[in-house]
Amino acid sequence: MDLRKSGGSRPAQLSARLRGTVRGGSRRLFVVAAAVVTLAGAGTWSALASDGQPPVHRADRTLDMPGAQIDTSYFTSGSRSGKRPAVLLGHGFGSSKDAVRAHAQQLAREGYAVLTWSARGFGASTGQIGLNDPEHEVADVSRLIDWLAERPEVRLDETGDPRVGVAGASYGGAIALLAAGHDERVDAIAPRMTYWNLADALFPDGVFKKLWAGVFFGSGSPRGGCGRFETDVCEMYERVAVSGKPDAAARELLAARSPSAVGDRIKVPTLIAQGQSDSLFPLGQADAMAKAIRANGAPVSVDWFAGGHDGGDLETARLDTRTTAWFDRYLKGEKGVEAGPAFRVTEAGGMDSTDGTLQTRGATGTAYPGLNNGARTVALDTAQRSFNNPPGAGPPSISAIPSLSSGLSQLSSLGVGGLNIDFPGQHARFDSRPLKSSLRITGSPTVTVRVKSESADDAVLFAKVYDVGRDGSQRLPSQLVSPIRVADAQKGRNVQLRLPAVNHEVEAGHRLRLVLATTDLGYASPAEPSTYTATVESELSVPTARGVTAEAAPLPAWVWGLPLAGAAVAAVLLVSGRRRTSAPAPDPKLAEVPLEITGLTKRYSKSADRYAVRDLSFRVEKGQVLGLLGPNGAGKTTVLRMLMGLIRPDDGETRIYGHAVRPGAPVLSRVGAFVEGPGFLPHLSGRANLELYWAATARPAADAHIDEVLEIAGLGEALQRAVRTYSQGMRQRLAIAQAMLGLPDLLILDEPTNGLDPPQIREMRDVMIRYAAQGRTVIVSSHLLAEVEQTCTHLVVMDRGRLVQAGAVAEITGSGETLLIGIDGPPPSDAVVGKVAGLPGVISAARADEGLLVRLGGTSPSRLLAELVGMEIPVNGLGPHRRLEDAFLTLIEGETS
Repeated sequence: MDLRKSGGSRPAQLSARLRGTVRGGSRRLFVVAAAVVTLAGAGTWSALASDGQPPVHRADRTLDMPGAQIDTSYFTSGSRSGKRPAVLLGHGFGSSKDAVRAHAQQLAREGYAVLTWSARGFGASTGQIGLNDPEHEVADVSRLIDWLAERPEVRLDETGDPRVGVAGASYGGAIALLAAGHDERVDAIAPRMTYWNLADALFPDGVFKKLWAGVFFGSGSPRGGCGRFETDVCEMYERVAVSGKPDAAARELLAARSPSAVGDRIKVPTLIAQGQSDSLFPLGQADAMAKAIRANGAPVSVDWFAGGHDGGDLETARLDTRTTAWFDRYLKGEKGVEAGPAFRVTEAGGMDSTDGTLQTRGATGTAYPGLNNGARTVALDTAQRSFNNPPGAGPPSISAIPSLSSGLSQLSSLGVGGLNIDFPGQHARFDSRPLKSSLRITGSPTVTVRVKSESADDAVLFAKVYDVGRDGSQRLPSQLVSPIRVADAQKGRNVQLRLPAVNHEVEAGHRLRLVLATTDLGYASPAEPSTYTATVESELSVPTARGVTAEAAPLPAWVWGLPLAGAAVAAVLLVSGRRRTSAPAPDPKLAEVPLEITGLTKRYSKSADRYAVRDLSFRVEKGQVLGLLGPNGAGKTTVLRMLMGLIRPDDGETRIYGHAVRPGAPVLSRVGAFVEGPGFLPHLSGRANLELYWAATARPAADAHIDEVLEIAGLGEALQRAVRTYSQGMRQRLAIAQAMLGLPDLLILDEPTNGLDPPQIREMRDVMIRYAAQGRTVIVSSHLLAEVEQTCTHLVVMDRGRLVQAGAVAEITGSGETLLIGIDGPPPSDAVVGKVAGLPGVISAARADEGLLVRLGGTSPSRLLAELVGMEIPVNGLGPHRRLEDAFLTLIEGETS
C-alpha cells in the first residue's frame, strides 16, 4: 500500500513542495539546483573487501549545492547491472560521513546502493550549520535523491523517483524524518536517538537545558564561539544562554526546523530507535513522533535500546541488523522478512547465578504501549514540605551529566547508587510505603502536586523519582529529571508532573521517592532566592506497559566457544588420563519417573548466605505438563540449568529416569531443552542450523524426525533464509523445533511463547498437550498465567528460590484455603486490604478484579464472612477462586507479606 499522497507525478509534487519552502530571490536558483546536480570532480573509486566478504566499491565525490559543497561517498557491491534500492545514511552532530562508513558497507553487501554525506559545516563539506534548515540541509537531501535517480544501478519507482530509504542517528535521524516530510520520494526511514521537536528538547517546559545546549553548540564550532552556524541560529543561542530563559522567537526558530513541523506529512514506514540513557533526547521525543506518524496511517515500530547520548551500550550491531530487515521489508518488498516487534525495550534480565553479573534481555509487545499504559497507583506521603531556591541557584543538585549519566545508570542497575545530590533545604521529598511486590515501570509516571511560592512569580522545579532500597540507598533510574515551570506560583497552583520516561524494575520491599528540587546542574534556574511549599495531591500513577513480555535472557558469549572448549578439555583429559567423578548408581525405583529433584540448593557466586535456589524438592510423572511458576528472581532458570547439567548444585540431587544428572550424563540424550534463549549460527539458514545441530549428536538422521518438528515450527519459506534475518518470534519457533529434534522423552521449555503471536501461542499450547499425551513429559516455565492454566496439568510455584506450593492445577486454583470475596462498589483501599490481611487466621489478602483474594490459615470461611460484615465491607459473594492468576498472586503475596 502506498502511504504517500496520490495524484500527479512525483517530481512535479516535489518541485511544488520545494518551491513552497523558498522565499525571495533565491527561489529560481533553488529550483534549478534541485533538478540538476553538478559534479565538482570526477570522483575517486575504491574497492573495499574484508574477511572474505564480497568487495564493496566506494566512490568519493564533491557535489555542488547552492551555498555549499557537499562531500559524499557512494557504496555498491556485486554486479552493477542489477537494480537495487538506495539508502541515504546521515551522521550525528559534530561528526561526518566517515562515522557511518561501516554501516554503509554492510548495507551495500546486503544489496543496497548507499550514499553518505557530510552535512553543511561538518567534515570536508562547506557552508554553515543551519540545524537541518529546510532551505539548506533538507534541500540538500532532495538533491542527493535527484543524483541517485540518475544512477543506472538504482531501482526507480518512476522517472526521477528512486526507491530510497533514509537512516541516521541524532542529527542524521532528524534529517531522515525531515526528508520524509519534505520529499515524497522517500519510501522508508529508520531514525535513531533523535528529536521530534528541538525546541521541546532544549527548552523542556520553558526551562533552558544549558549544559546540553553548550555541548551541542560547542561541538558544532570546535574553534570556539558559534561562527560555523547560520547567523540567526548563533544569535538565538547566545541570547538564550545569557538570559537563561528561552524566548518565543527561540522556540519558533527551533520548532520550524524540527520534524514535528512536517509531522502530518510523514507517511512512510518508520523504525524509531531511542535511547534510555539520554538526557538530551529522552524517550518522550520518540513517543511524540510514534504517535504522529502512526496517526498518518504509516507502519511504525519503536525500539528502546540501552544507551543514548549519555553513553552506554548503543546496541549498534543489533539496531543496524534491524534497520536492514526494515528496509528489506519496505524497500525491497520482501514480505517474508520479519521487521521486528511493534515495540521492544532492552532491560536488565537479572543476575547470573554462576558469577553474579548483570544480564540484559529484550521485552516485546505486539503494539507500542506509549508512556502511560497499564497504570498502577502508589500512595505517597502527603504532608506539606517547605524548601528554598538558593541565591544564584547554587550549589545545584546533580542528576544527569552528559557522557557520564549512562555509566552512573548502569551502576544503578547493579544496585549501586549513582552521583545524585540533592542539597538539604533545596528540595522536598515524598516517600511511598515499601512495595509488597516488585514493580516494573515502563513509561512516564505522573502525579499532581500543589506548589506555592512565597515571593517569585514563577517557580522552576526539577522532579524525579528515586528507587529507595531497604537500606535507604537511593537510585535514580537512567539519571533523568523532568523540569517544570510553574507560572503564577504565588497564588498556589495544582500541577500535574510528568516524570521522566524510564524502564526500571523496583524490587519488593523498596520504596518510591518523589523529589522536587529547586536547582539542577544541567539546567538554568532563577537566580533570585525564594521559598516554596509543596503538597502531593494525588497518588503516583506508574505505567507498567501491559502486554509487554520479557524475552529469555540472551546466551552468554562464551556459549559460542563451547564446541572448541569442549574439544580442548577432552584432549586434556585424554592426555592426563584423568577420570570423571563417578556418578551415583541409577535408582531402579525411579526408572519410569521423568524427573525427581531432592533438596536442590544453589548459592550465588562467592556468597555463603545468598541463595538462588534453596532446598527445593518436587517430582514429575509421565504424561504431565508441568508449569514452573514464580516472579522474576524466583530461581526458575537456575533450576532448569541445574537439571540440564549446565551448572552444578551446591547441594541436593536431580535424577532423570533414575539417573543422577551430571555434565555430559548419557541420560541427557533423552532430554530436549530450550533454556535462556536461542543460539544459532546467523549466516546459516534455519534448516541448516537444525541439521548441523542434529549432526553434532552423531545419531542417525532418521531419528531426528526433522519434518515433524519443522511442521511444528511453521516457518515456511523462512527456513531457507539466513537466521540473521529472523525476528525474535521466528528465532523462538526455530529454537523450540531444535529442542524437539529426536522427540525426546522429557521436553524442557523456558518461556516458549515469547515473541509468538496469539495464533502461534495457541498452536504451541496444542503441541505441548499432544506431546505429553503420547506418554512424554513437558516442563514449561512461563509468565503467561492464562496459557499455563490452559496447558499445564501440574504446577510448581517458587518464590525467592524456595518451593511455595506444588500440585495439580485444579487443586491449586480450587484450593479451599483461598477464597474469592466479591465486593460491591469501588475496589477496596490499601487500608481495607491491610486490615483484612491482619485478621486472625488470615495468611494474606490481595486485591482482585472482583474484590479480594484471601488465603486462610486457621479460620473458617463463615468466621471470615462474619469479620468482613463486622468491618462493614459490602460483600456480595464468597467462594473458592478458580483462576490461576488469582491463586499465583495470593500465594506470592503470602510469601512476601
